[in-house]
Amino acid sequence: MTVLVTGATGNTGRHVVSGLVRRGERVRALTRDPAAARSKLPAGVELVQGTHTRPETLTEALDGVTRLHITVTAGLAEVGADLVQRAVDAGVRRMTVVWGGYVGPVEQAMVESGVEWTRLEPQEFMSNTLTWVDSIRAEGVVREHHDTPSAIVHEADIAAVAVTALVEDGHSGRAYNLTGPEVLTTRKRVEFLGEVLGRDITFVELTHDQAVDRLLATGVTRQDAEYVVGWHADPPAEASRVVDTVEQVTGRPARTFAQWVDEHADRF
Repeated sequence: MTVLVTGATGNTGRHVVSGLVRRGERVRALTRDPAAARSKLPAGVELVQGTHTRPETLTEALDGVTRLHITVTAGLAEVGADLVQRAVDAGVRRMTVVWGGYVGPVEQAMVESGVEWTRLEPQEFMSNTLTWVDSIRAEGVVREHHDTPSAIVHEADIAAVAVTALVEDGHSGRAYNLTGPEVLTTRKRVEFLGEVLGRDITFVELTHDQAVDRLLATGVTRQDAEYVVGWHADPPAEASRVVDTVEQVTGRPARTFAQWVDEHADRF
């Protein structure tokens, strides 16, 4: 069995790759830059150049693949159904997808594909905290447009659920809401980081327009920028409600924000 992981060096994808390797699976990692990816991924992983937003180029990458992990990213909505169909035609029989916050074309195509599928519905990623690195290091400031409570989830826990669903039976047709073990506001996360780093960090709340403009400056489309800012301004109830799905699926408790900070403190 060969498992193809898209977004293999991303925040979640690299953990999926590592988790599959630990389970003894044959892993093929899809990446735009195989040379750069080599140092980020375990030995023995087959690296294939490409991107899942251009499914017409993935004939070689899908050859011999029976299981597929997809992370929904910008630009995938337009070609997601094609990606799923090409995967099915190539012989993929089990898929996992980290959704983009709603059931879009990729997720719907997977449901309609006739193969085993599992949809992962994580709430806010702990790794979003990394967007604060530059401003914390340079100014001791975090600028955000929200201070809403969030049951943030560790990206490695999202990956652990994906690995379990790819390798073990019993998860087909399931949509898993994924959270961490605690609810934290943005301000509380900033305060915690300050305590761990031993420095004062100021929280500055942005206006809606400031937040949208900041995302536009990174190359995000206005539609995506408005969606992200709007989601944080008025998140669904599930975003601030802790569930134990990670433990139920993987057999161990979800990681805390303190654990995440301990892993990444040197980057701040």
